[in-house]
Amino acid sequence: MAGDHRVTLHKRHAFRTNTNRVKTILTPGGRHTAQYIAKARKGPKCGDCKISLPGIKHMNSTEFKNAKSREKTVSRAYGGSRCHTCVRNRIVRAFLIEEQKIGKKVLAEKLKKTKTA
Repeated sequence: MAGDHRVTLHKRHAFRTNTNRVKTILTPGGRHTAQYIAKARKGPKCGDCKISLPGIKHMNSTEFKNAKSREKTVSRAYGGSRCHTCVRNRIVRAFLIEEQKIGKKVLAEKLKKTKTA
């Protein structure tokens, strides 16, 4: 026959709120104690496409503040802010805009030559 699994909570209030969830644990001494369950964290999202950023741990604000900088970023342009796909799209877009500017300049020169000739 199983023993009693009822446990006393360690924190101030006993209400079953989202932050006050517990799991009953059997200690090596044979006692049942309450182990508090931490919330699952969302983690940082890409500013453009809103997907979760790979390579960065999901931490709460306090843990994030105290974490090392290598844990908060990825060694790439826009490291802890944008995902790799969005960074690639930005680079391609910038390159195409520059190409377009050069094309316009060449057309303007060609038009100028035809007018003078």
